[in-house]
Parts: sequence; C-alpha cells; structure tokens
Amino acid sequence: MPPLIGVDVSSSSVKMVELSQAPKKTGYVVERYVIEALPQDAVSDGNINNLDAVSDALQRAWKRMGTRIKNVSLALPAAAVITKKILLPGGLREEELESKVEAEANQYIPFALDEVNLDFQIIGPAPTDPDEVEVLLAASRKANVEDRVAAAQAAGLKTLVMDVEPYAAEAAFEQVQSQLPEGAADQCIALVDIGANVMNVNVLRNGQSIYMRDQQIGGAQLTQMIQNAFGLAPEEAERGKRDGGLPDNYESDVLAAFLENVATEVTRALQFFFTSTQYNEVDYIVLSGGSAVLPGLDDAVATRTQVSTLVANPFAQMTLSSRIKPRQLQMDAPALMIACGLAMRRFDPT
Repeated sequence: MPPLIGVDVSSSSVKMVELSQAPKKTGYVVERYVIEALPQDAVSDGNINNLDAVSDALQRAWKRMGTRIKNVSLALPAAAVITKKILLPGGLREEELESKVEAEANQYIPFALDEVNLDFQIIGPAPTDPDEVEVLLAASRKANVEDRVAAAQAAGLKTLVMDVEPYAAEAAFEQVQSQLPEGAADQCIALVDIGANVMNVNVLRNGQSIYMRDQQIGGAQLTQMIQNAFGLAPEEAERGKRDGGLPDNYESDVLAAFLENVATEVTRALQFFFTSTQYNEVDYIVLSGGSAVLPGLDDAVATRTQVSTLVANPFAQMTLSSRIKPRQLQMDAPALMIACGLAMRRFDPT
C-alpha cells in the first residue's frame, strides 16, 4: 500500500493522522496530525450536506499538516453501512466467492445492487463447521461513498481506502488493548466512542466485534446545555467547553449533569448487550471520541457501571516525531481513534 493519511470526517471536525513505521518494524511513529473544525451542519448523521465546506476544511487541514502525501483513507459511519456475517463453503475461488457473496447480498440489502458499493472480507473458518468460512459482508449506497470521495478530490486528495468507522476504531484499539493486563485476552471490552451527536458502543472480545449499538447522545448536547445555562452563542459555548473560562458553577451545575447523562446511557447500552447476548459482564470500558477527555467522565462512568474505565490513547506506545507536542496529543488522542485506525491501513498487507 502506498503512503497514505487517515482522514476522519465527523459531524464537528476533520481529523487527519499520518503514521510511519519505526525502524525494523518495531512499531509506529506519529509523524503529524491535525484537527480542523467544520461549520455547523456541514455534516449531519454521517451525510455530507455542504460539500464545499467539507472540501475547504479538508484543504485547510492538509495545508496545516505540512505533508506531501495526498493519498487518503476515509471511513463511512456505521449507520451508512449494512454489515452481515454470512457462511459460505470453504475453498472457493475468488470469482466463485464474489458471485456467491452477491447472491447472498441480495437477501439482506434493501436497495438494487447497482446502487450499492459491496465489499467482503473472509474472517476465517466458521466456528460451527470447519468446511465453511465466515465472511463479513459490507454494503453502502454509492451516494454515501461518492460524496466523501468527491469532497476529498475537491481538496486535491485521492481516496485509496474506504473503511467503516467502527472497524477503523477497532484497528486503533489494538494499540490500546496491548496496554491492558494480559492484553485483555478472553475479556469483553466495551469501546465507547462519544462523538458530537452519537455514542457508538462496540463490544469486542479477542479482537472481534460481538455487539454494536448507537445511542443518541454526544458532545453537542453539552454545548447546548452551556448555551442555555449562560446565554452564550454556539461558538462561544464550544470554545468554553474546550478551553475553559466558563463561570465557576459550570462544573457543578452543567458538566456534572451531562456526565451523569452519559454514564446512564453507557449503563443502558451495557444492559442491552447483556440481554441480547450470552454475556453478563464487561471487563473494561474504553472511552474514545472528542468528549472522552471531559474531566471526570471516566470516573462518572466507572462509578455508575462498576466497570474499570479508561480513556483511549492509541499513541501511548508509539514514537512521536519532533513536530508533535506530547501533552496536546494526549488531550486529542481519544478524538483521533478513527483517524489513527485509518492511518494504520497504510501498513495493511491486504
């Protein structure tokens, strides 16, 4: 795979990460990264509403980054992608596999196949029958893919990879998992990504996703609460949330209520997980997304759920280039999970 940059287009910002490989493949080096805010409503529910605003932000971000690499990997939000695990006979040739996947896809996809981008990945032998393979099918409407590719293209960037956000976060999560006792083998880990509007809960066990759910809560709700409490404009509220300088009663009156809301939503998501799978406990909760660094959130979630909770930093064991400010990266790291996972696609053998 040629060098590429991981680019995460969320509803609030564009995030870019460039990684390289350390000498003798001993790990990764964080070369550069950047976070560039997007105008309100340029992207909502994973759809690009304002192509010009997104491509302008991509262009600004790329310039600020100061890289020469123009190849990018992008991702679609989970809601824009239909995924299904299917079983197929083992030992099929590539062409046979493709036609079998298309035939199966017809059953699960509510659109005509010519309106859809279809992809699949062989996961491995089926757990129930060694003669079959488990295949992950992913399909998205072409329009969703084309909008992202067009925004990148208008910014002078070339899309080489189109991933799915939770899978990109899973790739970055491997870097976090190695920081847990015994690499969290045979344990259930809830990766909770708190974006601007949606919280995505992805429960992983030995690197495989066993449960996924979206809940409607995110950092934009806190911004709204700050606006209402102190009569601020959206931009001022957003800035105050990020950089401080809000009235003294902000933490006790506004932030505490929001943290409690998030902790309650995480607890609810875990309850849904327990009732819809054979598992009845989660060993760790890992928080990611822009809101994960809110002071006290990890404690609020740990207290409410009674589960060890940590804030994700996929870069903790990576080497940092001299351009990177370590303290700033630690603050930004949870928001960069998806971009980090996308940047790691550069080293994918496939």
